[in-house]
Amino acid sequence: MSTSQVLLLGDPRLYEKCTPVVGRDWLDVPNMIARLDMVLNAFKTQYGAFRGIAAPQLGIMKRMIYMNIDHPVVIINPELSKLSEEMFELWDDCMCFPNLLVRVKRHYSCTLRFQNEHQEIKTWQVEGGLSELIQHEYDHLEGILAIQRAIAPTAFMWRP
Repeated sequence: MSTSQVLLLGDPRLYEKCTPVVGRDWLDVPNMIARLDMVLNAFKTQYGAFRGIAAPQLGIMKRMIYMNIDHPVVIINPELSKLSEEMFELWDDCMCFPNLLVRVKRHYSCTLRFQNEHQEIKTWQVEGGLSELIQHEYDHLEGILAIQRAIAPTAFMWRP
């Protein structure tokens, strides 16, 4: 797997809402995890950045996120709630347009309820950078890209 497996800005699938992982979909979860891991590692090698990837970025239209910050984490069928009123701005990046940065606002904290790869239900309360990452990847599951959250028409720049 290489970075070329990622759908690029303009691909209509990136704007589609994903369907939950249910029933027989669970049989494909190990293969999906392996693909997501390989592509995430390829991006880390090529760009020295990126901490997470959502399944639809590979054309897998399922509600699944894979992150690897300190260790691998699989998030399936996530639900976001308790989005804080407090927001912060940051330059966001995305594998679907890896050389473009977008200035966005994200909620400082949120609650995430999800299933792991063993179908166990987990609940996390996250804040700061992890909250931002989860919101970014969750947006992919909803068919929303960071460019749609730009704070202004001039809130774009090329990666230095």
